[in-house]
Order: sequence, then structure tokens, then C-alpha cells
Amino acid sequence: MRPEILLLGSGWVAEVDEALERAFVCHRMAQVALAERAAFIERIGQKVRGVYTTGVAGIDGALAARLPALEIVAVHGVGVDAVDFAALAPRGIAVTNTPDVLTEDVADLAVALLLAASRRLPQLDRYVRAGEWEAKVPLRASRSLRGKVAGIVGLGRIGRAVATRLSSFGMAIRYYQRSTADAPYPRSESLLALAAGSDYLVVCAPGGAATRAMIDGAVLEALGPDGTLVNIARGSLVDEAALIAALQDGRLGGAALDVFADEPRVPAALRECENAVLTPHVGSFTVETRTAMGRLALDNLLAHFAGRPLPTPVTGAAA
Repeated sequence: MRPEILLLGSGWVAEVDEALERAFVCHRMAQVALAERAAFIERIGQKVRGVYTTGVAGIDGALAARLPALEIVAVHGVGVDAVDFAALAPRGIAVTNTPDVLTEDVADLAVALLLAASRRLPQLDRYVRAGEWEAKVPLRASRSLRGKVAGIVGLGRIGRAVATRLSSFGMAIRYYQRSTADAPYPRSESLLALAAGSDYLVVCAPGGAATRAMIDGAVLEALGPDGTLVNIARGSLVDEAALIAALQDGRLGGAALDVFADEPRVPAALRECENAVLTPHVGSFTVETRTAMGRLALDNLLAHFAGRPLPTPVTGAAA
């Protein structure tokens, strides 16, 4: 008999979706109207042994409590800050994620965003489309990356991959995190010091309570009117109100963001900032990476129900 699982989220690549259907009895929350979800969980909750979820959706304690047979939560993503480990750990519920397979594509997008901001690519695109080039409207020059400093907030897998890419542009690399990394880059004594010494501040740290709003008004002030913030981590790491105010007032030169505090709702004031480049949380959104993520999340479920070691387990402490 196939184990029953609950899917939170949608948009899985076809081959992974088909494999899930072959291996499990799949209950899909995304196909249920909001008003009917409580009754849906009441109906199927007793039988659900696994949850397949996204890094953004995670699973909270209230939902987990309604799944008494739950054994494993497989996260399709690397971030697990939306998983309530305090609720799951006492019940011995395993948690897995999909590290490594998305590192390169997320790092690529971080660099693409940084380049788009520094070379003003969205503005230049609009300039050409609006006929302003032909009309000889004066154009503001962009900035070179060579000789500039990139400050990496969080030198984990993705932070290191970003640092490697940016160093090839002739940028100097510095980083900050609470622990000292085994890396060839100097560590700043504080986040504030990193921001003050950087031209570009690239946020690669994990989400969660410990990092919430760590990029606050003081950090943005330190980065300054010639500085640019790049965030491909979690929107929760940035004080969004302070960011908008700094962009509007010119106290921050620019921002390039793939993540936001309340996705998919992006504040109108931020959308109206001419000095911001915005993308809809697509760091891992390539065919290749989403396929690899889906397969790895699936492999964790298959391993669990076959009694094999989990390929990529996550502990509460690691989260």
C-alpha cells in the first residue's frame, strides 16, 4: 500500500510530479479552496505520513498537530526557517531539505542582480524601448565592478559560490557571519563594519528568528548612497520599511532583490523605486535545478519509507 503524503505548494516539474503520484497517495493542498482546507485536513489528516513542502511554505506546529501519523517532512528547497522544529522534534519527525543542487543557480542570479543594478540594465532597457536613445535623452553612466568591495553576509555554500564569481570580476571580497569561516577572505568584525566597508552587500545568510531584520536602518546607512544591497536569501533578513525609506531618500544607492518580507506581496512603494531591481523569488527557478531539487526531495521520502538512511537530513540545531 502506498504511503499517503500531503503536498504543500505546487509547480513541481512534471517528471517529479509523476514519480510522486506513482510512489504515494498524494493529497494536494494547493487544489483545495482556502475556505475548505480545515475540513480537508480533518478528512485526510489521520492518514498522512509524509509532507512534501517548499522552503517558503514549510510546516507550522498547528498543521503538524493535525497530522498524528506524520513521520517525515521533505522540504523542496534549502531554507528550513518555515519549519517548526520545536513542534516536530519531540515527535521524532524527520526533516530533510535539498542543499547543494541549487547553489550554483542561486549564486548565478545573485551576480546577475548585482550586475543589473550596477550597470542599470532595467533602466537601460526602458530607455531604449521608450525611444529615448533615438531622442538623444541624456543618459547617466553606470558603475564598473573592478576594484569595488563585495561584502558577503553569510559565507555558506551559496555565499562562497557568489564570492568566487565576484572575485573573477576583480572585486575584493569580505564577509561577515557569527563564526569565522575557513576561507581566503577577510572577516569583518561586525555586520555594520562589513556594510561600511562594502560597495555591494550580498545577503546569503539563512532565515529565521536569529537573522530577522538583521539588515536594518543602521546597516543601510553604513552601506550608504553609493552602496547597493543584493538579497537572494530571505526577505525576513531585511527591514523592508527601512530599505524603502533609504532608497526613496537616496541614503542607499540601490537594491537588487529576489526575496521579500511578505511574498508574493511586494509593497507598492518598493515597486515604484527606480533604483531597485526586483525579481519574483526565482533563484533556483531553472529546469535543471528544480528537477534536481524535486528528485532529491522525492529520494528522501522514498528512503524514509524504505527504511534507508536519508540522503540529506536536517536537524533542529542545523536549522
